[in-house]
Amino acid sequence: MEKEKADQMIGIRIPKSVCQRFDILAKRTGRSKTYYIREAIMEHLDDLEDIYLAEQVLERVRCGEEPVSGIDEVEKRLELED
Repeated sequence: MEKEKADQMIGIRIPKSVCQRFDILAKRTGRSKTYYIREAIMEHLDDLEDIYLAEQVLERVRCGEEPVSGIDEVEKRLELED
């Protein structure tokens, strides 16, 4: 993970049970809760972006605003035909 030039601070509210899990993890490993919260965010941010972008494309497909290709066309375009 590449270090950003300037970190920014944000405040979030999380359920008490999640906070307790971070407390336990931090105590057992000697790292800070902040470290694990940052790691969790960085690990899953790509997935969240992918999910929301895919949902937008799916909606455009359903509305007929996004072109789609059948498997035969894709195979031909990629030169995967038998």
